Amino acid sequence: MVIAPATPEFSRTVPLSEIGTASKSRHLTASEAERNALARRFALLSLDSLEADVSVQPEGTAYFAEGRLHGEAQQACVASGEPVPAKIDEGFRIRFVAETGFEAESEVELAEEDCDTLFHDGRVIDLGEAVAQSFALALDPFPRSPNADAALKAAGVKDESEAGPFSALAALKEKLEKK
Repeated sequence: MVIAPATPEFSRTVPLSEIGTASKSRHLTASEAERNALARRFALLSLDSLEADVSVQPEGTAYFAEGRLHGEAQQACVASGEPVPAKIDEGFRIRFVAETGFEAESEVELAEEDCDTLFHDGRVIDLGEAVAQSFALALDPFPRSPNADAALKAAGVKDESEAGPFSALAALKEKLEKK
C-alpha cells in the first residue's frame, strides 16, 4: 500500500449511501493538473494519461472496488536518468474496510489478503486514490533505459560478472595466464 497524502491529488469519492446494496460503476479520468500532481508524488518525469473503469459493490461490512486501469508515464532510468516509457494496463481489486482505532506508533501486521485493502471513514470511499495507488504499485520500481549498462559502466559500476563470487578467481586465472 502506498501512503496517501492528506489531500489526494486524484480524489473521486463515492458516498457509501449511494452504493447501498447494489453495484455502482464509474469511469475515472485524471485531469492534466491531477496527473502533474501525481507525477510529482510518484517521482515520474510525466504522467501522460490515467483512467480507470471501476465497479463498486458491498460485501458484508466491506466494499469491493474492481476494475481496470490504464495509464502512460515517463519514468527516469535508475542509471542514466533518461526517460523510460511506462504503459500500464492492469486489473485491480481493492477491499475498503472501515477505519478502526489503532495507535499511530503500534505495529500492524498484514496478511496476504490484506495487501489490497484501503480504509474508509464510514461515509465515503475514494476510488481516485485507489486507482492512483494501484497505478503506482504497477510501475517498474527500477526502470532501465537501453543505455543503462553503458551509463553504469562509465560511472565505474561493475557488472555481475566483474563483482560476483567468481570475479576473484577470474582475476587470478588472468594473472596466471600472463606468466
